[in-house]
Amino acid sequence: MIILLLVFIVQFSVSCACLALNREQQGQLLEVGWNNTASARNDIQRNLNCCGFRNYNPNDTCPASCAKSNQKCSSCAPIIGEYAGEVLRFVGGIGLFFSFTEILGVWLTYRYRNQKDPRANPSAFL
Repeated sequence: MIILLLVFIVQFSVSCACLALNREQQGQLLEVGWNNTASARNDIQRNLNCCGFRNYNPNDTCPASCAKSNQKCSSCAPIIGEYAGEVLRFVGGIGLFFSFTEILGVWLTYRYRNQKDPRANPSAFL
């Protein structure tokens, strides 16, 4: 029961944190991740067909097809931000759902943990 309660507290906290992030905080987290991972940055630029996080410098290398064909490339921040916002809301909602089912498990455990075994004394329940 104690372990389930601790799991509830952690899961509830993470779910609330996912739902509480505003766009500015989300953008800051995404930018830190963008600056720290070059391989993920190249994959994102190639798959989403965008260049740069907030703005694109033509002197930088960009694996997106729009940069190779000399078209105007959009920045990746709005695309990633929209997707990350949807994922955070989804994960937060699912986490809240399961955290409340865990608290139901804690309550049921507390409620029925001292229930007597009917096989020990069959007339006790009559």
